[in-house]
Amino acid sequence: MQNKNKTVVKSMDLLNLFVRHATLNLNEMVELSGMPKTSVHRMAGSLESMGLLQKDEDGNYSLGLLFLQFGQLVADRLDIRQIALPVMKKLRDEVQEAVNLIVKDGTEAMYIEKVDTPHPVRLYTKIGRRSPLYAGACSRIILAFSERKERETYLNETELKPVGAGTITDKKRLQQVLQDAREEGYTISYSELENDTVAIAAPVFDHTGRLAAGLSIAGPESRLNDERIPELVRQVKRAAEEVSVRLGWRKTYLDSD
Repeated sequence: MQNKNKTVVKSMDLLNLFVRHATLNLNEMVELSGMPKTSVHRMAGSLESMGLLQKDEDGNYSLGLLFLQFGQLVADRLDIRQIALPVMKKLRDEVQEAVNLIVKDGTEAMYIEKVDTPHPVRLYTKIGRRSPLYAGACSRIILAFSERKERETYLNETELKPVGAGTITDKKRLQQVLQDAREEGYTISYSELENDTVAIAAPVFDHTGRLAAGLSIAGPESRLNDERIPELVRQVKRAAEEVSVRLGWRKTYLDSD
């Protein structure tokens, strides 16, 4: 709390005025915020230039269209969580292992939903956790099914650093693994984000046929052994397909790159 940037905090205070007021002019913003007029003028100008505020011909400010974009992104992701959660719980009950839902967020993957294994030995992955797109099955499945140009740009610009003992740091090998994932519809990771763990992931698609998320089963190597892998692959692919269908996806979309 002590490390808060004062300018950012004041800017948020200014934006929060629009929760109760659809439009405000500069003087009203000064009066309601209690800030100096010069500070409000400067911050309002900066917020306008970033698209967070917009100003009409009469000098009245309102929230910018960027909030509509952000709001739609949040709504879309919450919809995915709500749709996926029953399927995730069913999958967890079947395999008795943790199930995670991950989406792309910039150049990273972010965990937005999870259901834990009933076993006392478990992975303590938190919602909100981020990981590089190249490391871990659920992150990598997102990279594998991203658009080709986006994948190539990412691989060209990203340094592959080890996270766990099994993290893939060779780009040629990673490219092959990504290609295999696209052809087979799933990917497996061993100790890539945390040592002595295994994860198996499959892609989730939306109604347009584009990648929406990654769904994974994850657990310790002692339980996710070679004998179980084929069945776990089948189950995670089935569950990911079920979520995709609930999002409006049809198999005919899968042929596009």
